[in-house]
Amino acid sequence: MTANDEYFSNEMTILISFKTKHDSYMKPASIVLICFLFFLTPTIKSQPNKSATRASNGVWPVEKANKWYSQHKWITGSDFIPSTAINQLEMWQAETFDSATINRELGWAENIGFNAMRVFLHSIAWKQDPNGFKQRVNTYLSIADRHHIQTIFVFFDDCWNKDPKPGKQPEPKTGVHNSGWMQDPGDPYSGDSTNFPALEKYVKDVMKSFAHDKRILLWDLYNEPGNSGKFEKSLPLLTRIFQWARSVHPDQPISAGLWAWDFEKFNVFQVANSDIITYHDYEQPDQHLRVIQLLKVNGRPLICTEYMARVRNSRFSNVLPVLKKENVGAINWGFVSGKTNTIYAWDTPIPGGEEPKEWFHDIFRKDGTPYKQEEVDLIKQLNGEK
Repeated sequence: MTANDEYFSNEMTILISFKTKHDSYMKPASIVLICFLFFLTPTIKSQPNKSATRASNGVWPVEKANKWYSQHKWITGSDFIPSTAINQLEMWQAETFDSATINRELGWAENIGFNAMRVFLHSIAWKQDPNGFKQRVNTYLSIADRHHIQTIFVFFDDCWNKDPKPGKQPEPKTGVHNSGWMQDPGDPYSGDSTNFPALEKYVKDVMKSFAHDKRILLWDLYNEPGNSGKFEKSLPLLTRIFQWARSVHPDQPISAGLWAWDFEKFNVFQVANSDIITYHDYEQPDQHLRVIQLLKVNGRPLICTEYMARVRNSRFSNVLPVLKKENVGAINWGFVSGKTNTIYAWDTPIPGGEEPKEWFHDIFRKDGTPYKQEEVDLIKQLNGEK
């Protein structure tokens, strides 16, 4: 058993024993979260710092993380893909890279005071043409920078369709949420270690090219690892990408967002290895606030990199003021209604394609008209925009 395996084993024993000793009035998710944070925080803080800037395992010391966060305005924005792209490949492949739409839509983001957007990359687009891919990434960053927006780049992703392919991407399925979104690297590819050398080359090439680029806010290494029924099959790749990213020594912090509170091994690993704590929460405000309060035990800055699902009562009107008050970065899912079809709910397709009574995600229609003017007014107000 390696030291890392022993660490996970000890943490899991603590987690299981803690869960069995507490009353059932608390949600199991909250119990798990309290547990791993309570025991993990002393472990992290007791690690000796071997340099002025990084702890012994490469993670930024808490003090550096908080200094970095204090140098930024309150971080607000959206997960972003242009409305003309159905998925990451359509966004980044040369034939469909749409800089005009990106520029127009990021202009709308700037106008409501957004200063950060979370954007998914894709390894297949890089594999087709590494240099061209990086040139397009640079073009995107230049456009975003003109609009005073920094970027959170995401590498791997376990959500939605499992078999991504290059070339022409599928057309949207009428009324179906994210019908064409692609996992990266896909399934079973994410669990096959023979793919890791090629993925390592991809990650390191991109990160080395932009490791000192101030237009990048943060590297989000893996979106929702273990989703789509993969569970712990994704843990080896998650572990490896942190190793690859650390070896590059980027100026920007690295993270991977917590998203499923019962994924205990993932959560312990992600908290222990992230410079900044990122997480997803689509719950209503009181439940979301409890998650924030628990995550703050760690002492590191927090950025919520996915929230806002109106029909689940996670709205701008009730969640965004909480995030502002708690000084938690706020990145909602969905910006402009387009080919991703994210105005429709995850589990409620509308076969006729008519507009739902209430949008699930997204802020603007394709012509730039707000879905709800009062939401845009609130976002601008909280961002200090007139």
